[in-house]
Amino acid sequence: MTSLKRSHAATTPTTTLSSKTYLRTLKSGKVQKIVRELYLRQDIPCSSQLCTACLGLAPAGFHRKADPFVLSATPAGTKQYPQGHYLVPDTNAFLTAMDLFESEGGVFQDVIVLQTVLEEVKNRSLPLYNRLIALTKNEGKRFYVFFNDFRLETYVQRDAGETINDRNDRAVRKGCVWYSDHLQQAANARKNARCPAVVMLSDDKDCLRKAKAEGITSSNLHDYVSDLPDADRLLDMVAAGRERRVTTSGKGELLYPEYLSISAMLTGVKNGTLHQGIFNVSPYNYLEGSVHVPTFDRSLIIQGRENSNRAVSGDVVVIEVLPKDQWKAPSSKVIEEEDVGKNENAENEDDAPEGIVSEQEKRALQEEVKKTHGRSTEGQPQPTAKVVGVIKRNWRQYVGHIDKESVRSRAKESRAQQMVFLIPMDKRVPKIRVRTRQAADLLGKRVLVSIDSWDRESRYPVGHFIRSLGELETKGAETEALLLEWDVQYRPFPKTVLDCLPAEGHDWKVPANVEDPGWQGRRDLRDLLVCSIDPPGCVDIDDALHATKLPNGNFEVGVHIADVSHFVKPNNAMDKEASLRGTTVYLVDKRIDMLPMLLGTDLCSLKPYVERYAFSVIWEVDADANIVNSTFTKSVIRSREAFSYEAAQLRIDDKSQQDDLTKGMRQLMMLSKKLRAKRMAAGALNLASPEVRIEADSETSDPVDVKTKALLDTNQLVEEFMLLANISVAGKTHAAFPQTALLRRHAAPPKTNFEELSNQLKVKKGMELHTDSSKALADSLDTCVDAREPFFNTLIRILATRCMMSAEYFCSGTQSYPEFRHYGLASEIYTHFTSPIRRYADLEAHRQLAAAIGYEGLDASLQSRGKLEGVCKNINVRHRNAQMAGRASVEYYVGQALKGRVLEEDGFVMKIFSNGFVVFVPRFGIEGLIRLRDMGEGGREVEGVFDGEEYSLDIGARKVELFQKVRVRISDEAEESTGKRKIKLGLV
Repeated sequence: MTSLKRSHAATTPTTTLSSKTYLRTLKSGKVQKIVRELYLRQDIPCSSQLCTACLGLAPAGFHRKADPFVLSATPAGTKQYPQGHYLVPDTNAFLTAMDLFESEGGVFQDVIVLQTVLEEVKNRSLPLYNRLIALTKNEGKRFYVFFNDFRLETYVQRDAGETINDRNDRAVRKGCVWYSDHLQQAANARKNARCPAVVMLSDDKDCLRKAKAEGITSSNLHDYVSDLPDADRLLDMVAAGRERRVTTSGKGELLYPEYLSISAMLTGVKNGTLHQGIFNVSPYNYLEGSVHVPTFDRSLIIQGRENSNRAVSGDVVVIEVLPKDQWKAPSSKVIEEEDVGKNENAENEDDAPEGIVSEQEKRALQEEVKKTHGRSTEGQPQPTAKVVGVIKRNWRQYVGHIDKESVRSRAKESRAQQMVFLIPMDKRVPKIRVRTRQAADLLGKRVLVSIDSWDRESRYPVGHFIRSLGELETKGAETEALLLEWDVQYRPFPKTVLDCLPAEGHDWKVPANVEDPGWQGRRDLRDLLVCSIDPPGCVDIDDALHATKLPNGNFEVGVHIADVSHFVKPNNAMDKEASLRGTTVYLVDKRIDMLPMLLGTDLCSLKPYVERYAFSVIWEVDADANIVNSTFTKSVIRSREAFSYEAAQLRIDDKSQQDDLTKGMRQLMMLSKKLRAKRMAAGALNLASPEVRIEADSETSDPVDVKTKALLDTNQLVEEFMLLANISVAGKTHAAFPQTALLRRHAAPPKTNFEELSNQLKVKKGMELHTDSSKALADSLDTCVDAREPFFNTLIRILATRCMMSAEYFCSGTQSYPEFRHYGLASEIYTHFTSPIRRYADLEAHRQLAAAIGYEGLDASLQSRGKLEGVCKNINVRHRNAQMAGRASVEYYVGQALKGRVLEEDGFVMKIFSNGFVVFVPRFGIEGLIRLRDMGEGGREVEGVFDGEEYSLDIGARKVELFQKVRVRISDEAEESTGKRKIKLGLV
């Protein structure tokens, strides 16, 4: 039964409009009668500050507690509406122009969002609904949700034979009429007050026609925006509707195969004739993608435009396996879109005689097929497939730059609309056709666009402009670009989040009185000699350690973690924001925090010399680092010192230092080495990834040099005890909550993942790689040593890391216990507990551990498997995106640090193609492609003979081989395809 309780029963009339009766057949065969009664009311306010009549209404649940009156008494005017106006967009307007409503600069303010429209947007697109809800919570925008379906005068009952869509359109029009009349009365009640216009905004021709007939002030998006200041920019932000796309896309000849219906796809997947998976495009060949499905050992290859059939990297697709005679080997050639698709016309590209595949693409693919014969391992034919439908689009906002060759008119004063190509920064995404009136202004800038559609008659997807980020290569534009590319939430924390912080601000202190409620259930550990060891300049200190020798010869060891859950309570605004962000993102020059700085760098941070709340894991261990017993407790600590890794190492190594704190650190060091030896013996992997640090000018912050990070024993000391704490906590929370413990797993990689590397080592070095278990792999990686080249082993570990699966967060009830295993750490069970300032997973683990030890009850959200699965899904994506954003930041700064310089360095060949090879340069932690076309005089491509079986490429007098050490020339270039400044490598 749907009902709304009245808040003013004595004074406000409430009418029961109707009862609706539904009959529903249950699984048991019984028929259930459902009666729904709708209670209508007259106490729902208009929310205009112009209106005094609504001031005494404002029932619970219909407005923000702080300020029920959102709409300005004097809204902005335009040429058409000089008296000021409120906007009432219909569903269609929000679906096609959400970017427009989100635009900054006070353009779209005082907007009435009807409940009918909000519900319809929710049913049509959940992401757009979430964005609309965010607008209603943004106090500067003044978007007000009016519950028209619950107000007596605005409720519309569906007529017999009327479609839901027509009923909803009628409800929007009725809402506009009521607002107009209501505001006129409000203006009359206030002498000399101007009554704002109420403007219905829609692109639905039929609805606009009816509105005109009913005397309702209305406008389509184009006409309304045309009257605004900065109309050219704003008009570009409106998505092209289907009708407009067809009339502007030439002959409308169908280029791509039609998708199967949803029911046909689901039936095919169910009976095994079709398969579902995520479409991934090769970073080296834009014409080749792959889809991994459980039925096949190896990924299925999707080659060519027709077979990929409008799928964009990341889409969830349904594929059909092609006959065996069409199976192919993966590509051995680098094919980039800007080489093959140069000088295409964005305006009339659909009229191209070759249709779906251009002649250049045909030639590129034919040459590829010729070269695939007679190769081994990865050269063997693999199953190929074609996309027959898309289950879920992964379309997002894309950053790129306008292809200057596609701009017809470059005159700054020209405001003619023209179709241009946007070349995305992500090479795996196709060019996007964008219609714009500001093409000349956008040349040389980073631009943000959104894809609207990819119809069968269009060779490329069609999108619309959102905004310009600034000039290419400027720090601000490039940083914002990488944050947008990796979907990092970087906007300042909203007021609702900041309102959750302690009122004392930086003056907050642990209460002096141990009788204070904050001390309840906590152990006083302030007398322990605790210290933290972190990277230089670390201010968000999550963890601290201590060790002391016990009278029985054993050791007490403690890991103390910032008690963030004391400050961040489940389901409040700060918790919701943290769960959305998922993790802190570390860029070269700044941090994008998961939590407001007051908590992250002060109140939660385990800074030295001050008392802090902590969550402590304390073990008694023997001299061989075996755990005798474990204790988990909330605590209060006082860190004695905050060391950098280097300072801690110097302190430990300095024999003259014999104080108790230093002795404790030496005990930690001794025990950490024993813990590490045990992990390695159990089969933990010692993998490698290239890590560099950027040195910046102290005054300008411009990058000046790149150095490889040095790892010290103190790095491993901290790592070992953090791993031990995570494993101990995982065991404790899983024992308490076997169905809903938040854990982290790392699946064993399929053997096929290592086939290529294994064969490469056998062919080039005569070495064996055993992958039956993590122990076998760890042992065989230890034997991959070249006496003449110390870096060779690190190179192989970097390549082995790339063969691994990604570790992921999961809810314990969704996997069987053997699947909990963390392959890389060789641990049966694992979680993240030690970094709650910067990871949401750890904050949730804290809450579960607190409940497991009886400190406090467990919130309902942590008892629901469904909710936890949603949390895990989001933090897995956020974790990966944060890593990719961090790498992109390093790549940008390395490019800037080497700008204008030419250096020679040693590198190692790590991949070979038929028309080039990839070289890794250890000193800068970078890899780059050297193409044959760049090696000839005057841009002429050097002829090369590629041997796929021997992993070699003959270039005239030279032979380039896999794993070979080569001398390379390093310079920089602004890459035409992405607009990024990148490292350019040349063979010396």
